[in-house]
Amino acid sequence: MMNKTNIRGCQLLFFWLTFILSIPLGSANAKQPNIVLMVADDHGREAFGAYGNNSIRTPHLDQLAKEGILFNHAYGTSASCSASRSVLLTGLQNHANGQYGHEHSYHHFATFDHVKSLPVRLSQAGYRTAQVGKFHIGPRATYKFDQYLKVVGQSADGSRNSVGMAKAAEPLIFAKSDEPFFLYLATNDPHRDHAKNSLGDNTFGNKPDDKGLALERLDYQAEDVEVPDYLPDIPETRRELAEYYQSVSRVDDTMGELVRLLKAAGQYDNTVIIYLSDNGTAMPGAKTTVYEPGIRLPLVVKTAKAHKAVTEQKINKTQAMVSWVDITPTILELAQVPFKKSDFNGTSFVPVLNEPNKNHGRDVIYASHTFHEITMYYPMRVVRNRDFKLIWNIAHGLQYPFASDLQIASTWQGAIERKLVNFGKRNFKDYLFRPVRHAGRFAKLW
Repeated sequence: MMNKTNIRGCQLLFFWLTFILSIPLGSANAKQPNIVLMVADDHGREAFGAYGNNSIRTPHLDQLAKEGILFNHAYGTSASCSASRSVLLTGLQNHANGQYGHEHSYHHFATFDHVKSLPVRLSQAGYRTAQVGKFHIGPRATYKFDQYLKVVGQSADGSRNSVGMAKAAEPLIFAKSDEPFFLYLATNDPHRDHAKNSLGDNTFGNKPDDKGLALERLDYQAEDVEVPDYLPDIPETRRELAEYYQSVSRVDDTMGELVRLLKAAGQYDNTVIIYLSDNGTAMPGAKTTVYEPGIRLPLVVKTAKAHKAVTEQKINKTQAMVSWVDITPTILELAQVPFKKSDFNGTSFVPVLNEPNKNHGRDVIYASHTFHEITMYYPMRVVRNRDFKLIWNIAHGLQYPFASDLQIASTWQGAIERKLVNFGKRNFKDYLFRPVRHAGRFAKLW
């Protein structure tokens, strides 16, 4: 028979157990950081000041690189929008998540229903999850967010309103809540647009050329740009790159507005910011290819001070090799959300964030591209280490298929009209009709 002391002890134990179990999942750890994953659309690393381009103006992204870590060997797994984004948000290669190509319209590729995505995992762990901007993956139930933020499609001058995406997140950032937030912000810039300027070049979402001003309506001129070696240095290329630079600078403005809001809300120091692109520049030789310009991409990570502060270290660049399959497990570890390593094809690179001079534990990446548009079947497989790269063109007997917007690009058409033998550093014929294998040292940039 229990005495009064034992009964009292049991009552106290029951009280504390009830109290602990009543705490919502995720709010028990006050050190969980906010997390922002900002994904640009077709931002090649060659158009980024911190990666060595002295002609483009990306001051806010460059500042983020100074306060965080810039990755010199970051790789997408597929140079296509939907396919790449599905990998980012699942930690699974496309053959494992099912999203081989575009989600929208008649393309209709989708992720398997059973896949548990990053936003779902974070929401279940107590994060307030929100999405704004380009979605381009499906089904929605698989990539479910708590909030879908709305933004006006165009700015006052008629250009894309990427900065409005950051402004749309203001209520989320300023909300009085004990729960951390996860913001997935995906700009449409610097993707190609459906409009052309008065010279016939794509406007890349910039303000319309209604008055026939061509490049005079922009902050960049043809002579300002740096033409990468995978493109021909012809007038059409330079004009399109000037339009492209303007669109990239709008992405930079979006980052600037996002940082301003985080600081104004007192949230900046406790927010992880990850900036990257889904694939390379929307130019032949980059996007939709597994050549280096298509899959070797920008990645900048600013950690929260609740984690180990990179700002206290002298090193802000790392040579560690990471892949987009690593993004989901990395975010989950930063968020202190438990997971099984076997759930993912990638691995967390949080140790690199702590010590940027260390490797990721592997010096190899894999890429797999099968579709872009539904009509663009051309499966390619890639293995790449620090010194060598192998591309297996499985359907090498076919002519390499073009994305519709790249086929009509003035850069490509201008090269054809001039009857150039080479497109950049590659022979025209070799670009269209590819061997079963490309293999070589890194310097060749296959």
